[in-house]
Amino acid sequence: MATSAEIVVSTAAQTAPVPLKGAPLVLLTVGIALSVFMEVLDTTIVNVSVPNIAGSLGVSPTEGTWAISSYSLAAAVMQPLTGWIAKRYGEVRTFTVSVLMFVIFSMLCGLATSMHMLVFFRLMQGLVSGPMVPLSQSLIMSNYPPEKRGMGLAIWGVTVIVAPVFGPIMGGWLTDNFSWPWIFYINVPIGIFAAVVTWSFMRKRESTIVKMPIDAVGLCLLFLGVGSLQFMLDNGNDLDWFSSPVIVALGVTAVIALTFLIAWELTEKHPVVDLSLFKHRNFRFGLIGMGLGIFGFFGISVIFPLWLQTTIGYTSSNAGLATAVVGILPVILAPIVGKNINRVDLRYALTFSFSIFAISSFWAATRTDQASFVQYAMPRFFQGVGIAFFFVPISQVIMSDLRPHEIAAASGLSGFVRTIGGSISTAVSTWMWEDRGRYHHTVLAEHVNTQSAGWEQYQSHLQSMGITAGNMMSYVESVTMKQAMTMAANDMFRFYGVLFIVIIPILWLTKPPFGSKGAEGAH
Repeated sequence: MATSAEIVVSTAAQTAPVPLKGAPLVLLTVGIALSVFMEVLDTTIVNVSVPNIAGSLGVSPTEGTWAISSYSLAAAVMQPLTGWIAKRYGEVRTFTVSVLMFVIFSMLCGLATSMHMLVFFRLMQGLVSGPMVPLSQSLIMSNYPPEKRGMGLAIWGVTVIVAPVFGPIMGGWLTDNFSWPWIFYINVPIGIFAAVVTWSFMRKRESTIVKMPIDAVGLCLLFLGVGSLQFMLDNGNDLDWFSSPVIVALGVTAVIALTFLIAWELTEKHPVVDLSLFKHRNFRFGLIGMGLGIFGFFGISVIFPLWLQTTIGYTSSNAGLATAVVGILPVILAPIVGKNINRVDLRYALTFSFSIFAISSFWAATRTDQASFVQYAMPRFFQGVGIAFFFVPISQVIMSDLRPHEIAAASGLSGFVRTIGGSISTAVSTWMWEDRGRYHHTVLAEHVNTQSAGWEQYQSHLQSMGITAGNMMSYVESVTMKQAMTMAANDMFRFYGVLFIVIIPILWLTKPPFGSKGAEGAH
């Protein structure tokens, strides 16, 4: 048995191919962008369709949420494996097979006739999707000319950040106008096009293939630790967190498994997750900044539409539109940022980005329950400026001091941090918002008593509105709850604003130059 890795290098890979140009580069970009949009879209497109899915398959809405949880759980487990899989089978082959398998399981999801079938196919869809986004970033960096690489990353960044915002809108439209299986069928033509284009232009530009032994212990610890963590995050709010023995068991399992995973991978000769990447200063601090930024951004993206629907009375469509305006400016500005990315110190660009995030968060915290649609949407629209200056620069910083063979693994870990950061943000933000709502409700309710002069005046006001004594308390309770949840939402927006400010000094711990070593010599 071989004791060391056997390296197999194809003839095409022995001489680094020149970057693509012209029509092949355009088509490759379109194919990769569509595959990324398709994969990221599927993380949220199911959300608004859960009631329809549950009703069609004869299960409760709570059981229907497994169609969401199973996908995110599987994707989170597979993303850190991207580097190892890409080295063993090649980046181009892995990406193409991943896209094709994603198409197959998307079709099977649409054809599912029971909840068990749908959950299984969603699980498989998540597993095969794991390498897609990380490798899309790696393929862009290694096949774009150095002077246009920023533009390529800009297109990639826009698709990653905009897709989950538009997911609920597209999912709702397809479900309302066709039926819920179409949220999966739509992936078929997109995925086939992306796979064909990628394979056509990239099959002779395969990366170096390294036949490494399988790190079985690391693989088991990864599946156990990340799987437990993701399952805990997906179900924590429904099970009342650590008052549930299930959540406690999952938390303990995740901590133990991930602790042993770190210790094992740091000493394993052929680790399934390359933790040595954290020795690179820019990768380490860039990833921390990105993780915290994703936490704040996703927190706002979760709380804002939830507050509009449950408290303000917006429909899903109107709440989605108020949220989706955040994607308008990035589409316009990201190519400009990408084109000029090498002309500025990226730390200034990121400082500007997080300053915009902070300002828009504090601005959103001034909204009341009586604001108009435009007043609710404007802070989100303004936040789009920050997004344009966030994803492209932070991706460049993270990859800036890596070597060519480390790009795929780094992209996988970066994708994992985005996924887990979003999951943690969703779970924690929802819990904090509800907790602050209960606190504000208690404080406000203390003033509803016969000893309060304000209460006496308010009673008179309600009577003048024609509200009878029998309906008065229920009306007051609804008003109190509405105000409490609005105050809680504003608390959360202020919290995120402070977080964005705290992130800025962390980003200044990175050091230029920020031109990517790995990208320069990839393949």
